[in-house]
Amino acid sequence: MREAGVQVRHRKKFKVTTNSNHKQPVYDNLLQRQFDVPQPDQVSDVTYVWTQEGWLYLAVVIDLCLRKVVGWSMSPRMKSQLVCDALKMAAWQRRPKAGLIHHSDRGSQYASKAFRKLLRINGFQGSMSRKGDCWDNAVVESFFGSLKQERVQWRNYQTRYEAQQDILQYISSWYNPYRLHSTLNYVSPNDYEKRLLETKHAA
Repeated sequence: MREAGVQVRHRKKFKVTTNSNHKQPVYDNLLQRQFDVPQPDQVSDVTYVWTQEGWLYLAVVIDLCLRKVVGWSMSPRMKSQLVCDALKMAAWQRRPKAGLIHHSDRGSQYASKAFRKLLRINGFQGSMSRKGDCWDNAVVESFFGSLKQERVQWRNYQTRYEAQQDILQYISSWYNPYRLHSTLNYVSPNDYEKRLLETKHAA
């Protein structure tokens, strides 16, 4: 490695983002790992990105039917407002019908009064993973893995703003319009959505 001028790249520090040790009420697991759905249902979670200014937290909402990121929010603080803003964006963009299932982990942000109120206002059904079981929210975990491996992991963001802009570009200019998904028969979320709309109009 020395002769070839190759250096080891170390993974950046790990930070826990889920605090399930709270006394807020939690929802039953309505999703039950049924990730392949014909209609809009949502999964969401929070991850973190390190910058020279400190941590930047990212909350996303993904439409399971399309595997498309339909809502996101970023903040230097991991408060309930972070996840509320991501859900508000998703609801405003997609206008889903009442009854939609919104699935998350048991983090205190998703169990907060503000978030539960937002679910009620939109007529959404809350659903939560079992305690400590990341596989119950595998789709959004997969997205975070792709984001970090393909974009974030080896970058050295000087500011939170720089990280925000780069992540926004990844979602809106790469992941949704171009990244292929085996679950979608190797098309992008945007192309899959277009095909569904064409099929619906042709019926």
